[in-house]
Amino acid sequence: MNQLIKMQKGITEAVGKRIKVLEDEGLALPEQYSAKNALSSAFFTLQKVYGIEKATQESIANALLDMVTQGLSPAKTQCYFIVYGNELQMQRSYFGTVAALKRLTNVSKVKAEVIHEGDVFEIGSNEDMEMIVTKFEPKFENMNKPIIGAFAMIKSEDGSINYTVMTKEEIDKSWQQSRNKNNKVQQNFGQEMAKRTVLNRAAKMFINTSDDSDLLTGAINNTIESEFEREEPKEIQAQEKQANELINKALNKPEETNKQEQVDKPKSDATDEVVIEDTESDAEQTEVDTNENQTELFDELGLIK
Repeated sequence: MNQLIKMQKGITEAVGKRIKVLEDEGLALPEQYSAKNALSSAFFTLQKVYGIEKATQESIANALLDMVTQGLSPAKTQCYFIVYGNELQMQRSYFGTVAALKRLTNVSKVKAEVIHEGDVFEIGSNEDMEMIVTKFEPKFENMNKPIIGAFAMIKSEDGSINYTVMTKEEIDKSWQQSRNKNNKVQQNFGQEMAKRTVLNRAAKMFINTSDDSDLLTGAINNTIESEFEREEPKEIQAQEKQANELINKALNKPEETNKQEQVDKPKSDATDEVVIEDTESDAEQTEVDTNENQTELFDELGLIK
């Protein structure tokens, strides 16, 4: 156990140094956010995570990097950690998704609500043929009735509002695709989990049209995608894998990204074949791709024996 604590402490220190480099290169964290405090909180949280001793150092570091890049802290219940096989992943709570979205420069307000049986809920469209919520009247006497849907709104500084609506059937299908299919939290806290699910979908649609930092939007996207099993064709997964690798390289050692790409670039006549053959299609794989840049960082700090 002491060895595990020593390893985790070394990783949090390494991540802290990497964040300092990223800040010097333009990464903007919230004014009141302390990356050091968030990492300290995460350090104590990780000691209680089931299966943490199986998680690779690379996956722990990536999870912590995602947390800090999004300006989150487990002390504020904005995120939590789960081990899948030997991979640690950081997942956002509803509060964490709200906090991450508010970091986008053009966002003024974020909100999600559930719709109970008997509530008045109507949708329509605006002049641009975009779906909008035209009426929502929740009633106290309906709060213990079954949930029939949920919706989220993201309001921009210019006053425009982006709505996302999901039926309960759509929410259930989303939960079925989750890597935590039998998650008791979804059963015991259905209202909060439904709000979190619809807000995550709204976030995915909104941030991909954002002009904000690729590091921030990439981290938000990665956190959403990591929760679900993948059913897309291998070719699509291969393309997304390449994009994720570029994001990870930028997070770890941005100054070496171009050099590494030149070294690793395959011959043009074998590019497609190599990428598809190396792609894993099983979302619950127990082996995690090694991040060479991060491994070098740990080695420099004496974290890998």
